[in-house]
Amino acid sequence: MPRSSSVPDATARTAGRKKDPEIDRAVLRATLDLLEESGYAATSISAVASRVGVYRPAIYRRWPSKQHLVAEAVASALGSEPTPDTGDLRADLLTGVGTLVAAFTSTGVSRVLPALVADLSQQPALHQDFLDSVFQPRRASTARRLRAAVERGEIQADFDLEFILDALAAPLYYRALFGHGPVTPAVAEQSVDLVLASLRPR
Repeated sequence: MPRSSSVPDATARTAGRKKDPEIDRAVLRATLDLLEESGYAATSISAVASRVGVYRPAIYRRWPSKQHLVAEAVASALGSEPTPDTGDLRADLLTGVGTLVAAFTSTGVSRVLPALVADLSQQPALHQDFLDSVFQPRRASTARRLRAAVERGEIQADFDLEFILDALAAPLYYRALFGHGPVTPAVAEQSVDLVLASLRPR
């Protein structure tokens, strides 16, 4: 993008700073909007920069590649602490799993997920970063609620925690990846109720 003067405007200078939540949010929001409008392949750093009104180097200083930017945009849509702690396990799990429904239906996340997963498989460092910053924190949030429910005697203590965490979200990810069925609150509710049925104290 050509400069209109020899002195960069304040927006461009601000966007280059690593810690500027307002500009970071604008870039991530623009990325999600473009993913929803145009899909993964057509989304580019240039298009995001144009949408936000900053120079490409300002974005590259924060995100070294399109894949890094898209991964963080997806992370911002999914959230890292999805499951609250209200003392009502079913309600908490529905809220947590419901964040996937919201992300997959109100943003371009479901459109980008297959291509992003493919890219992550080719970049081990980025893949690990995505696991550490999004995937594992989300699971840890839900795991804490399940352990609290065990302590309350609400569910049995003898279960495979990793499998249960997979089972809660798997139907939604599966539908988002393959597009063979809608991602809806009803699917989230079925997933939660099926898991809870298996965890009831014997």
